[in-house]
Amino acid sequence: MNSSKSQSGEVPRTLPSLLVRNAERFGNSRVALREKEYGIWQPVTWREYLEHVRDFSLGLTSLGFGRGDTLGIIGNNRPEWLYAELGTEAAGGVPFGIFQDSILSEVAYIIDHSEAVILVAEDQEQVDKILDLKEKLPRIKKIIYTDPKGLWDYEDDILIDYYEVERLGREIHEKDPDLFLKNVNSINEGDLATICYTSGTTGNPKGTLLTYSNIISMVASLNEVDPKFPDDQFLSFIPLPWIVEQTMSVFSALYSGYTVNFPEEPETAMADLYEIAPSLVVASPRMWEGMSRQVMVKHLDASFLKGLVYDLCLPVGYRWADFKFDKKKPSLGWKTLYWIAYFSMFRALRDRLGFSKVRSAMTGGAALGPDVFRFFHALGINLKQIYGQTEVAGYSTIHRDGDINFDSVGIPVPSAEISIFEPDGEGVGEVISTGPGLFQGYLKNEEASRETIIDGWLHSGDAGYFTPDGHLVIIDRVKDLMHLKSGARFSPMFIENKLKFCPYIVETVVLGHQQEYVAAMICIDYKHAGKWAEDHRISYTTYSDLAAKPEIYDLIEREVVRVNKTLPEKARIKKFLLLYKELDPDDEELTRTKKIRRGFINEKYVKEIAALYSDVSEIPIEAVIRYQDGKTATLRTHLIIRTMKPESEYKDSLRKKGFWGRLRGRS
Repeated sequence: MNSSKSQSGEVPRTLPSLLVRNAERFGNSRVALREKEYGIWQPVTWREYLEHVRDFSLGLTSLGFGRGDTLGIIGNNRPEWLYAELGTEAAGGVPFGIFQDSILSEVAYIIDHSEAVILVAEDQEQVDKILDLKEKLPRIKKIIYTDPKGLWDYEDDILIDYYEVERLGREIHEKDPDLFLKNVNSINEGDLATICYTSGTTGNPKGTLLTYSNIISMVASLNEVDPKFPDDQFLSFIPLPWIVEQTMSVFSALYSGYTVNFPEEPETAMADLYEIAPSLVVASPRMWEGMSRQVMVKHLDASFLKGLVYDLCLPVGYRWADFKFDKKKPSLGWKTLYWIAYFSMFRALRDRLGFSKVRSAMTGGAALGPDVFRFFHALGINLKQIYGQTEVAGYSTIHRDGDINFDSVGIPVPSAEISIFEPDGEGVGEVISTGPGLFQGYLKNEEASRETIIDGWLHSGDAGYFTPDGHLVIIDRVKDLMHLKSGARFSPMFIENKLKFCPYIVETVVLGHQQEYVAAMICIDYKHAGKWAEDHRISYTTYSDLAAKPEIYDLIEREVVRVNKTLPEKARIKKFLLLYKELDPDDEELTRTKKIRRGFINEKYVKEIAALYSDVSEIPIEAVIRYQDGKTATLRTHLIIRTMKPESEYKDSLRKKGFWGRLRGRS
């Protein structure tokens, strides 16, 4: 039987009704959710999943929560998040998520903007955030907490334990056993399902209004080209307020019936990934970049023999990946070489990363550099790029099996119609899309809604073009495409992604619009760059001290040389500096989904940017660092401006990796 259909052959058209269907189909025979607690995986069957949602939903009703009311959820990925979300929908309400690391001003804005009447907070930290804002949030009637640790002495009447809400719901169910199903059946597919707040790259997050029809139509379309089955396993570790994680942990899981696993803590996610060995994996570009950096750094620290195996096997993997990308059939000789490389290294490495059983691995939310993409395909991991927006309920394009182009974001899913608005002579223009997933507008922002939806088409703000074989290529944000004074055009995001393939670089901002040349502000990876410094007996104290070391500048310069060799001459980086701190969402430099807020950065680092386009080699800096608890500190340091030498002065021996590099010693 098709995994997406009920026994009558009809697909339920709301999320709570999908849950009811799965509970009827699977009962207690299949695990729906699994959470690791105290080192032990605790299973929740589909019937138990439904019972939790039912009890919480009826408990909300007993607290006065009514149809059309909004409820906010803040915390880590937990089963209780899903119970609260679906319970709210079953009660006729509208849920929304808040990133758990949001600072107070962001939390206050979203809660007030959504007009939430009830909040579900995971623990004492999140409860304290909201209690600090209590006077600014007069609509809040109750704060429901799921972890009572540290809250036993709190006597505020606004607080209530999550499981007390479920107990109230069970009492109502005992009195009226049909009430829950009546509530579920009263929901229509055109009703508002959720408010999903955007990442806010240009200002305050916007509340995207999505109906059940929007959501289920796009999930069904995605399932046609990337099927998921009840036997699949998925680990939920990306923040749940993000539409990508919502699609996998909630929407698709309900549609296809697979098991969603929750790590014990965010810090244990990679270890738990290894234990679960899921068949479905979705991670942000930042996470894929981090995993590739981790592998490369461990390779540099490996013994001679292990390093030799790595250096011999990886080129074979790259060649195998190229066969796949070029849609060419490898010869028997290459098949034999890859088989040897796979059993010598790739199989063990995949297992250590937790990808031994992965069937479909995806990344989305931002562009993933082609170097990272090619690296994972070399290991035999079927990594696919997805593209979409919150405004189209998730995904619009995806790579298909056997048709992967690492420069593209894939081919449109069946229900999505995508076009290029006002293409130039090279076919590049703004990507626009339409289809059943198109959202209903932004909450309380008709002006932004009118600017985004024009004649039934969503204007994404992304610049892209279609290849002859139908793949969509995203170049950058339209507003972020840059032109040098010479008229040469370049994409900063493309260069940034190439730089981030370096194990010692965690983030970078490429500059050059209306300037004479391209420059970059680079953030080093403190952990990996620090390990390199220790191995080379270079002492340091803080991040800013490490980033100012001449040896670290030399290390990063070698990476800039590597990237420059792959770029057109006019787009090559001429100057760079190492920032004294990492870019941080708490400082409003990144969104909560780790996208660069270029406009804010251009204003905040105006002095540093000006120095990159002057003749100075060093500038004094006095900066205010803000911590998550709101406290601040003043940092005083000097920033070095490194000017790249002419290419002829760089010798190929500057950066020796690979087999011969190992024989001659590590750099």
